[in-house]
Amino acid sequence: MESGGKGWRYGSLFFYTACALALFSPRVTGQIRYTIPEEMPVGSFVGHIASDLGLEPKRLISGKARVFTADSSEYIGLDKENGHLVVKNKIDREELCGEISACSVSFDVIFENPMELYRVSVDIQDINDNSPVFPKSKIEQKISELAVLGARFPLESAIDPDVGVNTLQKYTLQPTDHFKLNVQNGAGGNKNVEMVLHSPLDREKKQHHNLILTAFDGGKPQRSATVQINIIVLDVNDNAPVFSQASYKTSVVENAPKSTIVTKISATDADESSDGIQYYFEHATYTVKALFSIDADSGEVKVIGDIDYEKHKQFKIKVKTKDQGGLTDSSEIIIDVIDVNDNAPKITIMSFSSAVSEDAAPGTVIAMINVQDLDSGDNNKITCSIDLNSPFKIVSSLTNYYNLVTDSELDREQTAEYNITITAVDGGNPPLSSKDILNLKLSDVNDHAPQFEQESYNAFIAENNPPSTTILTVKAIDMDWGQNAKISYFLIDRDLNGAPLASYISINSESGVIYSEKSFDYEQLKSFKMQVKAQDGGSPLLSNNVTVNIIIKDQNDNAPQVLYPVQTGASVVAEIVPRAADVGYLVTKVVAVDVDSGQNAWLSYKLQKATDRALFEVGLQNGEIRTVRQVTDKDAVKQKLTVVVEDNGQLSRSAVVSINVAVADSFPEVLSEFTDFTHEKQYNDSLTFYLILALAVVSLLFIVSITLIISVKIYRWRQNKL
Repeated sequence: MESGGKGWRYGSLFFYTACALALFSPRVTGQIRYTIPEEMPVGSFVGHIASDLGLEPKRLISGKARVFTADSSEYIGLDKENGHLVVKNKIDREELCGEISACSVSFDVIFENPMELYRVSVDIQDINDNSPVFPKSKIEQKISELAVLGARFPLESAIDPDVGVNTLQKYTLQPTDHFKLNVQNGAGGNKNVEMVLHSPLDREKKQHHNLILTAFDGGKPQRSATVQINIIVLDVNDNAPVFSQASYKTSVVENAPKSTIVTKISATDADESSDGIQYYFEHATYTVKALFSIDADSGEVKVIGDIDYEKHKQFKIKVKTKDQGGLTDSSEIIIDVIDVNDNAPKITIMSFSSAVSEDAAPGTVIAMINVQDLDSGDNNKITCSIDLNSPFKIVSSLTNYYNLVTDSELDREQTAEYNITITAVDGGNPPLSSKDILNLKLSDVNDHAPQFEQESYNAFIAENNPPSTTILTVKAIDMDWGQNAKISYFLIDRDLNGAPLASYISINSESGVIYSEKSFDYEQLKSFKMQVKAQDGGSPLLSNNVTVNIIIKDQNDNAPQVLYPVQTGASVVAEIVPRAADVGYLVTKVVAVDVDSGQNAWLSYKLQKATDRALFEVGLQNGEIRTVRQVTDKDAVKQKLTVVVEDNGQLSRSAVVSINVAVADSFPEVLSEFTDFTHEKQYNDSLTFYLILALAVVSLLFIVSITLIISVKIYRWRQNKL
């Protein structure tokens, strides 16, 4: 892969085919690896990820590609426009990985629509950017003149944070008149430096010896450091102290209280005066000095800082003992840090769809989750779960990666929103846990048709109503939401009495109010049924129908009609009553009907006028005319009755019928009487005609006179003007 603008080629591209997850997306499609040197400038090119993954560059934009790291440290960024991985923050290998030679940063590149995940590792190569450094610029060493040949004097080693060939490689010592160097490789790969006396010292000849110790690394260009060693030759003391162990191995629990004793070291001196032995840390690092202390007299090593297993799992500390004569010995303390469950799991939501359609199929991915625990062993084993009795489940896709997916069908009308609590619990004792809540809303699908509040509707309206009268209101409810729940009402058109239903009835499409379009007549239309449709605004459209029964209420708008006796203008019809008729004799019966209904059609009969009111009566309910006494010779032959027929409406209506009754025993007698009656009637009719004619003539003469007067007035006015 080409890196930045430097034109170097580092490492190689590794691409592993990973097994895709069998049931659920997102799928982990592979792993890709790059190699770059440390300290590259920000923006330097790392690799062409789009090309290396075989993707179109536009996929990075459409898929909303982004970089995700579990520990939130972003050293590598993504240039979606060009499909490049670039350096986002300058990388210092020594700060990132310390003494570990194999150093890399790992992250995931996540895509959406569909969700995909690619793992990327970038190996960080060391460059020789650090020179060896001695802990002190000057070393003062007191050595007895009686020191035996071959005596060893440990020196503080130089420190080089680089690794590999770039770290510390060799030492030189100048001059070498009395001392030579002995360099040994320690257990951890460190180089232990000792001066070995190869020529006797004589304090009387020379009390001070000045030496130069130089440390070299193996980088190009090579870097070095020097320290001046001042050797003071002492008199007497010919036995050096000796540690009881070549190395001390112990352990300490992380977060141990301060002043906790970690271990105690001891040394012995064969000299007679051995009480002056003292103990020291030898070229201890800043971290060791911040966490541990050593009692110079007793050799007790105590905790003075906060020990964190997640930062340091083991400490190797060089210790030195020195007697009063300046003779020394060295040893090493190896301290293993025991992990305790002091870190709760950390939940990171890598990708989350805050809204999902209620018709999402089971197995639809809602969120991608990463869970990390900085502890180790059982303390690092994480169990991830969600609330019970929810239509979701959590599925492990890779180590520390989980998918939140739908487990059953969703219904927005039952539950429109979920607060999903994700719980991560580690395996420590006691266990620690973390929680995160995801708020998920369900988007509506038009899966419910409108439902009317009643199975059918009955409405009553009085006849003779004015147009646009409100009859009733129908109402339907849709359990969906938004446009899917917006209801419109329609009439299902059909013919009614040979005319379209719409000519009788209309409906407000928004409110469901049904109006009359015309005035109803009960005598023509007593009731009718119609269908109303309620339709929502979703896609596809869903609807439902309901039956509406319209019942027209009768009004007393028709007067009774007399069917018998038939009224004619030209002839006279008379009922004959013999003079021998008994009381209660049925003279005739008035028959009438009313086209209204109910009490509006209940008829009653009353005798309004009669020639002899004491002779006849009318049945109130049946209209029968009967005699109420015995007919006598004094009773007139010619009798005229007027009967009123009245209905029972609130505003009653009536009809009048005239009946001629002849009291006689023979037809000729009846004929003679009613012939005179006819002539009289004809005379009266003629008189009425002449009166009307005379009134018309007088009116005509009046109009003519007025016209003549006005004409004369106008003529005279014009003459005066002329």
